[in-house]
Amino acid sequence: MGSLLSQLGLECGRKEVKEEERHLRANDREFNLSYEYADNAIKTSKYNIFTFLPLNLFEQFQRLANAYFLFLLCLQLIPEISSLSWFTTVVPLVLVLSMTMAKDGSDDINRHRCDRQVNNRKVEVLIDGELRSEKWMDVQVGDIIKLENNQFVTADLLLLSSSEPLNLIYIETAELDGETNLKVKQALTVTGELEDCIEKLANFNGEVRCEPPNNRLDKFTGTLTLKGEMYSLDNERVLLRGCTLRNTQWCFGLVVFGGPDTKLMQNCGKTTLKRTSIDRLMNVLVLSIFGFLAVMCLILAVGNGIWEYQEGSKFAAFLPKQEGVNAPFSAFLTFWSYVIILNTVVPISLYVSVEIIRLGNSFYIDWDRKMYYPKSDTPAEARTTTLNEELGQIKYIFSDKTGTLTQNIMTFNKCSINGKSYGEAWQKVDFSWNNLADPKFCFHDHSLVEVVREGNPEVQAFFRLLALCHTVMPEEKKEGELYYQAQSPDEGALVTAARNFGFVFRSRTPESITVVEMGELVTYELLAVLDFNNVRKRMSVIVRSPEGKLTLYCKGADTIIFERLNPSCSKLKEVTTEHLNEYAGDGLRTLALAYKDIDPKYMEEWKLRHHEASTAMDEREEKLDALYEEIEKGLLLLGSTAVEDKLQDGVPQTIEQLSKADIKIWVLTGDKQETAENIGYSCNMLREEMTEVFIVSAFALEKDMEMELLRTACMCQTVICCRVTPLQKAQVVELVKKYKQAITLAIGDGANDVSMIKAAHIGVGISGQEGMQAVLSSDFSFAQFRYLQRLLLVHGRWSYLRMCKFLRYFFYKNFTFTFVHFWYGFFCGFSAQTVYDEWFITLYNLVYTALPVLALSLFDQDVNDRWSFQYPKLYAPGQLNQYFSKRAFVYTVLHSGYSSLVLFFIPWAAMYDTVRDDGKDIVDYQSFALLAQTCLLIAVSIQLGLDTHYWTSVNQFFLWGSLCVYFAVIFTMYSNGMFLIFTSSFPFIGTARNSLNQPNVWLTMLLTSILCVLPVVAYRFLRILLWPTVNDKVRYKVRQDKVLPPAPRRVQARRASTRRSGYAFSHAQGYGDLVTSGRFLRWTPKSRPALFSQTDSPLAQTQPQFYRTINEGGEPPLSP
Repeated sequence: MGSLLSQLGLECGRKEVKEEERHLRANDREFNLSYEYADNAIKTSKYNIFTFLPLNLFEQFQRLANAYFLFLLCLQLIPEISSLSWFTTVVPLVLVLSMTMAKDGSDDINRHRCDRQVNNRKVEVLIDGELRSEKWMDVQVGDIIKLENNQFVTADLLLLSSSEPLNLIYIETAELDGETNLKVKQALTVTGELEDCIEKLANFNGEVRCEPPNNRLDKFTGTLTLKGEMYSLDNERVLLRGCTLRNTQWCFGLVVFGGPDTKLMQNCGKTTLKRTSIDRLMNVLVLSIFGFLAVMCLILAVGNGIWEYQEGSKFAAFLPKQEGVNAPFSAFLTFWSYVIILNTVVPISLYVSVEIIRLGNSFYIDWDRKMYYPKSDTPAEARTTTLNEELGQIKYIFSDKTGTLTQNIMTFNKCSINGKSYGEAWQKVDFSWNNLADPKFCFHDHSLVEVVREGNPEVQAFFRLLALCHTVMPEEKKEGELYYQAQSPDEGALVTAARNFGFVFRSRTPESITVVEMGELVTYELLAVLDFNNVRKRMSVIVRSPEGKLTLYCKGADTIIFERLNPSCSKLKEVTTEHLNEYAGDGLRTLALAYKDIDPKYMEEWKLRHHEASTAMDEREEKLDALYEEIEKGLLLLGSTAVEDKLQDGVPQTIEQLSKADIKIWVLTGDKQETAENIGYSCNMLREEMTEVFIVSAFALEKDMEMELLRTACMCQTVICCRVTPLQKAQVVELVKKYKQAITLAIGDGANDVSMIKAAHIGVGISGQEGMQAVLSSDFSFAQFRYLQRLLLVHGRWSYLRMCKFLRYFFYKNFTFTFVHFWYGFFCGFSAQTVYDEWFITLYNLVYTALPVLALSLFDQDVNDRWSFQYPKLYAPGQLNQYFSKRAFVYTVLHSGYSSLVLFFIPWAAMYDTVRDDGKDIVDYQSFALLAQTCLLIAVSIQLGLDTHYWTSVNQFFLWGSLCVYFAVIFTMYSNGMFLIFTSSFPFIGTARNSLNQPNVWLTMLLTSILCVLPVVAYRFLRILLWPTVNDKVRYKVRQDKVLPPAPRRVQARRASTRRSGYAFSHAQGYGDLVTSGRFLRWTPKSRPALFSQTDSPLAQTQPQFYRTINEGGEPPLSP
C-alpha cells in the first residue's frame, strides 16, 4: 500500500529524516540501499493521471474569484434563495476552470515528456564485473559509470580516472552557471591508477564519507578511505550533473548523489513570483468589490424586509407565504438571492482574459524583428508572460556596465613602455614577419614593432611579462591551430598582443611555461602563481629563466601596483600616470605592469613558508595573502596597457531616449570609479558641464546611512555606483524599491548580475560574452542594450495602455450590467427577480462582449512605434499610473452608474403603458427584459468603439460579429421550436419577433445609446480642448502631419577628457591553483608548423582583432 501511495504521489505519514552525512561504498548496492538514498530518477512534473484533477481543482479554488463562484453555485442549489438557473454560474465557471486546466495539463505533459527523455538516457554502468548499458533512472548511489566525450554527466560523481594525462578531464558547465568556457577537473592519483581496467574498477571498494545533499555548486567536502588510507576530497574531484564532458575520450566516476539529491536539482528551488502593480491593485479592487456587493445586497434585503412588512400582506391571496417566513427571514433569504443575481459585479472571466492578453503581448516581443540580432542569431524573448504591462511603468533602470553597455570584446589599442606611449599612429602594422601572429589582431604604430625587433630590453621585457603572467590555457585542436582559453576577454587580448609582437605563449605544464621569443623556443620554470582575487586586484608569477635568473612578473590595477613600486621608479611613474590619463580620456581599461628580480636564497626560504601556508587547515587564505604581500614589494615599473571595451551600438542614443522619457538610469559596476566615469561620458550619462560629483563609499549601504545615500542619489541627474559587489547591486535595487515605491528594471549580462536581476521588479538579461546565467534568471532577454528602448517605449507602453483600457472597459460593462439589476429591485418588490433573460446573463461575458474587448486589448495603439520614439514623453503616464488607478476605478464605477440609470429608466419609461401598432399591449416583463438587454449591449459596444484608437479588420469583425451573434441567438432561443423542445429553459417564446418589429423599440435603443454616449463625447471634447495631455497633442500632430517621422539616426559621439581611468581585472578568482597543480595538462603535438602562414588574406589585412572567451566547440573567436 505504501509503495502504491508513493507511486501516486500521495505519500503520507512518513516522516523525512534529515541526512547529516553521506556514507557509501563503491560497487556495493546492498550496503548503499540500506541507507535508502534516492535513485537517479528525477521528477519535475506536478501531477500524475490520478492526482491531476483533484490537485489542479484545489489549486484553482485557492483563487478568490473561483472560490466565490463555487460558493454561488452552492447557494443556487438552495431553492428558497435561488432565482437563477444553475447553468448561469456553472457554464462560466466550468469554462474558466477548463481553460486553466487545459493550460496546466499541457505544461505538465511537457514536463513529463522532458522527465522521461532525461530518465531514459543510456549510460554504461559497471555491474557484476562488466559494463552494461542502463537507463539513467536505474543508476544507484555507489555505482561506477563510464562517460565518453560530449556526454552529459549522469549524476554527481567522484572522478576516478580518465583518458587524459594526469587523470584530467574538461567539462562545460553551461547548464549549471551559464558559462561556456571549459573547466578542468582532476582525479586523485590513487584512483587514477585504475585507468580503464574493468577488473581493477570492479574490485575497487573505496568508502566515501561526505557532506549531505545541498545546493552549493562551488563547494564539496568529503573523504575517501581506501586500503586503510584516507584521502581528502574537494570540489575539484567532483563532476556535477548537468555538466558536459568535452575534449576527453572517456572517464570513470563513482555516483555520490543521484536524482533529486544532485546539486543541480537542489538548485531548482521555487523562483519568487513577481507580480505587477496592476495585479496588486486588482486584488485590492476585487476585495473592495466584494464589500460593495455586500452593501448593495444589504440595501435590497432591507428594502425587501420593509416591503414585506408594509405591502406583503396585500399579495398573500395569490402569493401565499411559506410557514415560518416573516419579514426579517424573507430579508435574510433575499440577501443571498441578490448575492447570486449581482454576482457579475465580480468578473470570473477577468483573470483568464488578463492572461490571454499578456500572452498575446508577449508574442509580439518574441516576434519583433526589430529586436532580432542577426550577428548572433538572437531574437528577443519574453521569458515570462505576467509582467508585460509593467514594462510601461518603469521609473528606475539599474544597468551593469561591462557587456551590457559595452561589448565585452577587448582590443589591445595602446600601451606605455618605459615612459613612451605607443598606439597613437594611424598606419596599420604589418605582422607578416611573424609566422605565429594572429591575423585578426590589429595595431596602429610601426615604431613599436621596430623597437621590439631591434631588441630593446624594456620593450621585450614588457611583452615577455604579458606572455608569462596569466592563467590562459592554450588549445591546439588541429595541427598548427592555436587558440587561447581565457577566463576573461582582457587576458586573451593581452596574451594575443604579446603573441603578435613576437612573444608567443605556446604551452604550459604545472612546472613550466613555453614561449616562442622572437622565433626562439624558450621554456621558463614556473615556481609560483600568486593568483588574482577581488581584494588583491593583481596577479603575479615567479619564473626561472633558462639562465637561472629568478623574476617576479606582476600586473594589476595601476593604483595597487604604484603602491608597491621601488622609489627609484618615481619619474617613470609620473610619465606613465600622464599616459594613463590620456588613455582614460578615450575610455580605455588600463593595467600597470611591473617586475622584480628575486634572490635564490630568499626564494627557497619563501617557498618553504608558502608550502606551509598552502597546506594549513586554518586561515589558509590569510596566511597566503600575507606571503604574497611580502614578496610583491619593491617592484620596478615596466609600463601600462590600454584595452578598449567598445560601447555597444546605439547605447548613447538609447540612454538619451530613456532619459527623455523621465526614466532614471543608474549604472552599477565593479570597475573603478574613473573607468565607470569615463564610460558615463561616452554614454552621454555624464557631460562636461556637470561639475559636482559625489563620491560615496560602499559603507553607505549600511542601515544608518542608506536613507542619506538614497536622498543624495535621487537629487543627482546621474548615478554611477562603482566597486559594488553582486550583493550590493541587489541592495541598491531593494533600497529604491522599498523607499521610492517605483517600478524598477535591472539589466545585465553576467552571473554577477543575477542577484540584481532577481531583486528588481523586472529583470532583463543580455545574451553576450559572459554566458547565459543572467538570461536564465531574467524575465526578458535580447542581445543588445539598444533594444531596451523598443522594449519599454513601444512594447511596454502599448502593453500598459492596452491592459488599462481592458480593465476600465471590463469593469464598466460589468458594473453597468449589474447596476441595472440593482435599480430593477426597487420596481419588483425586492423579490430578487432578474431583469434579463437567464441565457443573456450566461452569455454576456462569455460570448457577446468577450472577443471585442480582447481585440481591443491585443491590437490597440494610440500611435505607432515611430511616433513613440519621436515623443518619449508619451511614456510618462504609465509611470504616474494615470490610465488605471483607484481614482480611475471610481470614475469607471460612476460612469457605469450613470449608464445603468439611462439603460434602465429610459426603456422602463418607454415601455410604460405602451401599446403596439395594432393596439395590443406590449407592456410585459419579457419585452422589457429584451429591450433592456439589447440597449445594454449596444451601449457597451459603442463605448468600446469610442475607446478604440487603432481599428483593424479583426476589431471590426469581432465587434459587428458579436452584435450579429446576439440577434441570431435571441431569434433562435425565443423561437417556437426551442420552446417546444425545452419548454422550461426557453420561456421567452416569440418575444424577439413581437418586440423588434416595433419602431418605438428601435427609437428607444437609439435614445438610450445617445444619452449613454453624449456625456463621454462631451467630456473628452472639453478635456482635449482645455486640458490636453501629451498623448492628445501627439495624436493631433499625427493626424495633422499624416507622414511618419524619420527613423532615428545613429550619431557617433566622441569626447575629449582628462579624467583618469583605472581598471582592475574584470574576471573572478583565477586559475592559479589549477595551473600549478597540473590539473589542466594536455598532450601537445611534437611538431609545430608555422601558424597562420597565409598573411595576405583579406581577414589578415582588414579585420581588427577581437577576443572573446572560447565557446564550447573550441572554435576560434569570430569578429562581430
